[in-house]
Amino acid sequence: MNQKRDRVGIIHEILLLVRGKDGEAGPTYIMYKANLSHQMLNDYLNEMLTKGFIIGRLDKRGKRTYFVTDKGRAFLNDYQIIRKFFDSYGF
Repeated sequence: MNQKRDRVGIIHEILLLVRGKDGEAGPTYIMYKANLSHQMLNDYLNEMLTKGFIIGRLDKRGKRTYFVTDKGRAFLNDYQIIRKFFDSYGF
């Protein structure tokens, strides 16, 4: 049975997607890879921008791209530690 993804897990997934695509990713790439609707994507990106996990820039062609910040990388590291803790107890 598929488990519903939680908000923190989706943020983690988005950060991994952005980091893994040469350090930058566009909104369409993120939307399709994370399996999010356009509205959900905007909600998550706005939250992540507000929290300082990512920054957005316009590329040379005028398209928006996103980059993971130091705070976003710290979140990824801390998430892994927490995930390992829960996994060690069978959660």
